[in-house]
Amino acid sequence: MESFIDIRKPSKDEQLTARKSYDTLAAILEQLETENPEIEIKETQEKIKVPLHALKLLAKILKGLGQGTPVSIVPVPAEMTTQAAAQFLGCSRPHLVKLLEEGQINFTKIGKHRRVKFDDVVKYKKGIKTRQKDLLRGIMKLDEELGMYDS
Repeated sequence: MESFIDIRKPSKDEQLTARKSYDTLAAILEQLETENPEIEIKETQEKIKVPLHALKLLAKILKGLGQGTPVSIVPVPAEMTTQAAAQFLGCSRPHLVKLLEEGQINFTKIGKHRRVKFDDVVKYKKGIKTRQKDLLRGIMKLDEELGMYDS
């Protein structure tokens, strides 16, 4: 796997190729109906099935490269340290530990170290976002009822 030292800005030729490829791939993605479409490598006539999620990720990579942005793919571990989970959530590690101890996010303890599953952290974050949206809708509804919101 590439290290951060190996990451570089794409050349002008790479940017142009990426932009053209992104435009084509984005149009094709809108037409796909299967979860594992088959693609063909023209030079070898080799056909491979690619998960749709991977093709969408490729489109994001091409878009970034086309804009001249250096791109790196970092694998997400199944389990995270409390520091990594806190950074993912955008909070402090002590706050995350408080959430863990309150039972808001599941965790396991290995010796003195806590580990959280990535899926559990994502589930918590989605729950927070959903509650925020619901609260904002409630505020907007109250504003409308009080005549403070122009429709």
